[in-house]
Amino acid sequence: MLPGSRHRPASEEQKTLAERKQPLRLRARILQVLRAFFLAHHYLEVETPLLIPAPAPEPHIDAVPVGDHFLHPSPELCMKRLVCAGYDRIFQICRCFRHAERGQFHLPEFTLLEWYRTGIDYLGLMEECEALILWLSEHLGLEPQITYQGIPIDLKPPWERLSVKDAFHRYASRSLKDALEAERFDELMVQEVEPRLGMNKPTLLKDYPGSMAALSRLKAEDPGIAERFELYVAGLELANGFSELNDTEEQTARFERDQRQRRAMHKTVYPMPETFLEALDKMPDCAGIALGVDRLVMLFSDAPRIDDAVTFTPEEL
Repeated sequence: MLPGSRHRPASEEQKTLAERKQPLRLRARILQVLRAFFLAHHYLEVETPLLIPAPAPEPHIDAVPVGDHFLHPSPELCMKRLVCAGYDRIFQICRCFRHAERGQFHLPEFTLLEWYRTGIDYLGLMEECEALILWLSEHLGLEPQITYQGIPIDLKPPWERLSVKDAFHRYASRSLKDALEAERFDELMVQEVEPRLGMNKPTLLKDYPGSMAALSRLKAEDPGIAERFELYVAGLELANGFSELNDTEEQTARFERDQRQRRAMHKTVYPMPETFLEALDKMPDCAGIALGVDRLVMLFSDAPRIDDAVTFTPEEL
């Protein structure tokens, strides 16, 4: 090996690959069971392009450019166009790409499960999350109680539903209002709130501030709250779901605001996803969610790092 090389010796790499055999077998079984759940619930499996001309211009998610296109950070925009075209229950398991995301729970290339269903909102989607994870544990031959990193987790519904406001009141050193005004929401969320979520039972963290609505709908009775939730188990974030916004004018305004924020952050400003926006008014009321498959494998294999849930990490290539 050349001096300064970041690659492991071949013998060490082979040992690491051999040690992953059991979690990789579990990963394969998890993928089979996930598909079985959606097929049993009358979902259509779809595939959408990895290369797209314009990702959603979210300020804190950076797409990987390939020529004049981008590798998709998620299949969200294309899948929503299918919903707009009349597909009422769809799911997809695919590779996604985000520039410079690397850490204990992050990879720049990862596997995402995403699904959409018409006729329900984010509350109904929470129930479907409960059903999916319980189905998974049962079909893996496990009890509805598992242990992750020494923490016993009871998977039986109902799970805890906790608003973001109440989570900050319970766990953070500042209120949600103070955290937002001080621009410390992300810091306090990561350091003080997230590590305490989903202990002993999964937590569905719901009702995000309207400023963090992304592509979700705002509550009709309280426009300052977004119909959005995230799923946490033993401090591990697994999924992010919405009641989907289907107002073209509002979504365009949000994208324009995101573009301005990316410009102020000296980041690449992506083109406006015009084909998505043109279709959006045809979207019926629906809900959608993205769930990290690699993290799901971490959970069920009791792995402390995402590295242990995939075949190769970027550093091993």
